[in-house]
Amino acid sequence: MATIAWIGLGNMGGPMSGNLAAAGHEVRGVDVVPAARAAAAERGVLVVDSIADAVAGADAVFTSLPRSEHVRQVLEGPDGVWANAPRSALLLDTSTVDVATSRYCHEASVDHGFRFVDAPVSGGIAGAAAGTLTFMLGGEEADVREATALVEPMAGHVFAVGGPTMGIAAKLANNLMLFVSLVGLSEGSQLAAELGLDAETFWKVASVSSGDSWPLRMWYPVPGVVPTSPANRNFDASFTTLLAEKDLSFALAAGEEAGLHLPGARLALDQFEQLIDEGYGGKDCSLIVKYASADGTVEGFDASV
Repeated sequence: MATIAWIGLGNMGGPMSGNLAAAGHEVRGVDVVPAARAAAAERGVLVVDSIADAVAGADAVFTSLPRSEHVRQVLEGPDGVWANAPRSALLLDTSTVDVATSRYCHEASVDHGFRFVDAPVSGGIAGAAAGTLTFMLGGEEADVREATALVEPMAGHVFAVGGPTMGIAAKLANNLMLFVSLVGLSEGSQLAAELGLDAETFWKVASVSSGDSWPLRMWYPVPGVVPTSPANRNFDASFTTLLAEKDLSFALAAGEEAGLHLPGARLALDQFEQLIDEGYGGKDCSLIVKYASADGTVEGFDASV
């Protein structure tokens, strides 16, 4: 069993680190949010006060953080990972960051004498809790093999997708597809309702037909159809609009640098930005369904709550 440091014990990092602890690893975690610290402790993580305490003697160091700048911050400086972890530790970042940050993490980690694997995940909060996430690993071949063994207690699928930054490339392309699909789901669900179709009946048809998609199966934006839908909970977030906007903006930036034309992704990003402007950044990204409705209201959402 390994000694593992985990930095970032939020909605994803908390249950992920807990699954490693349940598998028998010694997991030392750190987070600035008291509630996240308490929840991780209940999952068997030894919560410590600093990055230095977490990484001391660690075999591996995982980061699971909201934004690119947070990943850079925990690696850099006298209190960071590079200054305090043993050089033998494998560094793995499960965050969704921009390609430039991932490249920086790889190159600067090597400059500091470390090995680094970009290890973003797909599957959301439910997958993190269930240990069924999809991992996309990018890095040197030997490092990716080591990372594969480490992430197995958290994973349903593990893919070695190539060299440095290829993990985050796979994640950004995947999430672009997710969010463009979500726009189609939003429009199709509203059309079905306006034409008089029963929501559950139509969902059953679409789920075995050409309209099937992951967001249809997990986030159908009508209450009472699928148990995992945020529509059952006034669109409280399983994947916040703020995070969706971040991920999609990273994907579009990468596409623009490559000279691609991505109008579907641009439309989805515009809708996420509109939700944020209306004060709904903390709500689930599937609330974009309201832009497909006739009057901006949708079943299952009460803006006053």
